[in-house]
Amino acid sequence: MTVSASIPIAVMSITLFRLFSRMTGTRQATILENNMVQTTGSAGESIAFGVGVTMPALMILGYEMELARVMVVASLGGLLGILMMIPLRRAFIVQQHGKLPYPEGTACADVLIVGEQGGSSARTVFTGFGVSVLYKVMMSGMRLWHDAPERMLTFFKGAAVSAEVAPELLGVGYIIGTKIACVMVAGGILASWVLIPAIKLFGDGLTAPLFPATTLIRDMSPAQIWKSYVLYIGAGAVAAGGIISLFQALPVIVSSLKAGLADMVGGKTAPKAKTRTEDDLPNSVVVFGSLAMIAALMAAPMLGLGFGLKGFLGAAMIVLFGFLFVTVSSRLTGEIGSSSNPISGMTVATLLLTCLVFVLLGWVGKDYRLTALSIAAVVCIAASNGGTTSQDLKTGFLVGATPRFQQLGLLVGALSSALVIGATLLVLNDAGTVYAKRDVPSVTVDVGGLKKELLKGPDAKLDASWYYGLSVGEGEIQGLEAGKYLVDDAGKVRYVVDPGINGTETTRMDGSTVQKYNAPKARLMSLIIDGILTQKLPWGLVLLGVAIALVLELCGVPSLPFAVGVYLPLSSSTPIFLGGVARWVVDSWTKKSAAESDMSPGVLLSSGYIAGGAIAGIAIALMSLSPKLVDALDFSKIGAWTQSEATSIVAFGALTLFLLLVGAERLLAEKKKHA
Repeated sequence: MTVSASIPIAVMSITLFRLFSRMTGTRQATILENNMVQTTGSAGESIAFGVGVTMPALMILGYEMELARVMVVASLGGLLGILMMIPLRRAFIVQQHGKLPYPEGTACADVLIVGEQGGSSARTVFTGFGVSVLYKVMMSGMRLWHDAPERMLTFFKGAAVSAEVAPELLGVGYIIGTKIACVMVAGGILASWVLIPAIKLFGDGLTAPLFPATTLIRDMSPAQIWKSYVLYIGAGAVAAGGIISLFQALPVIVSSLKAGLADMVGGKTAPKAKTRTEDDLPNSVVVFGSLAMIAALMAAPMLGLGFGLKGFLGAAMIVLFGFLFVTVSSRLTGEIGSSSNPISGMTVATLLLTCLVFVLLGWVGKDYRLTALSIAAVVCIAASNGGTTSQDLKTGFLVGATPRFQQLGLLVGALSSALVIGATLLVLNDAGTVYAKRDVPSVTVDVGGLKKELLKGPDAKLDASWYYGLSVGEGEIQGLEAGKYLVDDAGKVRYVVDPGINGTETTRMDGSTVQKYNAPKARLMSLIIDGILTQKLPWGLVLLGVAIALVLELCGVPSLPFAVGVYLPLSSSTPIFLGGVARWVVDSWTKKSAAESDMSPGVLLSSGYIAGGAIAGIAIALMSLSPKLVDALDFSKIGAWTQSEATSIVAFGALTLFLLLVGAERLLAEKKKHA
């Protein structure tokens, strides 16, 4: 999910600059300097989202998620999104001032203005950060309670109640609001309490596996049914919801494209900037910069484009889809904010169109999967960063910043974030990777041309031998599923490298357990690519999802968040729903308007929850690479209460109660004042 990082970055900038000023005796930072920090830093949020929903699909498709590949895609996609937004600034931000509200950009400007006057906003963010870090360490590091309690409903076959009791998901639910949180959990309920039980009910009597599963339904757990059937239904619903949202925005798309093209074409006759607040980077930088990045995309060997027809067509689609969706993303950010911007729907649409073009041209081999994903990833990152750029430029417009400097800051922020996000993904993946033993006598591979490698992480201490790394695509080798394997000198499979991102094995060879990352959007990308290019997509299930999206739209319910709820496990939607309920309770108590709620104590605390939970998760992943440190921190056996689901509920309840109390801070203060 895209959650705007601008407000917490602005608050942290104000606080840290103020501390630095007191410690050194120098002047305090100006509002423009604080705005420059949030502008540069917010690029990281959009880069992280774009990379996170696309690049892990590489491993699902059987490729290596190489650091160089991630960095190239992240850098070029991020820079492309910024450059394509520059000529649209006057059309969206200046000319549409008063018409496009830019809710989060306006709230961020308010925070910057209020920040110069002091206040407790920063303390609220840092309090949320500290509480979230402590909670996450106790839960995932010390393992004092389960992170995802689940209870099967014995009276309702196939149904279960579950929740991922993570502080970051609670914060996300509070920020996105009650309506969207309720719609999402409704999709999760449909999947877990309707679709899975229905499949279980009608499939228990089958004597043969039902495609695409290879196991009898009566022998499958709810999680296996979800992965084999509901996942495709959810994918169809998400794809349809994304395309519907694009059609709904068609008038906006057309008007935005006209405005953007008119602004670019009229660049020579446009009035020259008379003040610094109208000083943009010239259009020549946009044109030549975009051309240079397209050439770099074609030249990068790890992306599989090249300078032939495939590379030229891929570059053309990047330019076309990139400008289209950057324009749409920038406009939608102005209407509904970056947190509600349906970037994933745009990415799905890009991927569907790209794969269909490839099928028409007969490009269905393994290498074309990498090309299709590369195109979608660059467009996704460009669209995501285009929306963030639009929001930041609006904040700058409101506080009197210089657009040229903001645009340069965004370019720096995009590059620095791109250098970090790839390493972060690899660290998270390595920390959760399990080497599961496999013996497949029917498969012998030629090891010629394969690279030798050692086992990594804690599993390496149990096997120090060298093996050949083998990446397998869907249907490429009979008897082997898509993924990575280790084979010995004789070409026999010895291990499957089960990744931390979207892997299934949670127990290492030494008996220790690891945390896995579902990467649901990356799984969706891989399903679309593999299904269309191999023509093995279970269209019956996909069309069920499409029909669900159509029913929701006809009922006046936004289909995309509902579809995301169907596609995600119920355990992910439940804490988001609880965060939305907490937001409803607080807003009802305090009777705040939407504008007040955007920068309320509850929103600031939730921002701290998100940041603290995410950073603590990365730190715990790093620590898990050391078996001794994992054992030293493990307190799961100090008492039976650590294994009880009640402990998880009590801990998460306390976290939610604290959010409610902080969110209602003004109400409590007013009551105390009147008393």
